[in-house]
Amino acid sequence: MKETVSSTSDARTVNNTMRHAYRVLSDEEKAMMSRLKDVGGEFLALLHQAGGTNPEGDRLASRELSLAQTKIEEAVMWAVKHVTR
Repeated sequence: MKETVSSTSDARTVNNTMRHAYRVLSDEEKAMMSRLKDVGGEFLALLHQAGGTNPEGDRLASRELSLAQTKIEEAVMWAVKHVTR
C-alpha cells in the first residue's frame, strides 16, 4: 500500500511531484478543506443511492451519474484550490 499524507497535514508535499511548496494553512482553512471534501463525498454517496449501486464500488448506474460524479470531483477540486491558494 502506498504511503499517504492527510490533505490537511503540513507534510502534504511528501507525495506530490508537481507542487513542491505550500503555505501553512490555518486551522480554519484546514477545517474548510476537509468539510468541502466531506460534502463532495456525501454527494457522491447520494449518486450511488440514486442509481442503486454500491458506494464502495467504482461504477455508477448510468453515464449521466458518471458525468455528475466528474463534475462533483471538479467542483471540490476548485473549491479546495481556492482555500489553499
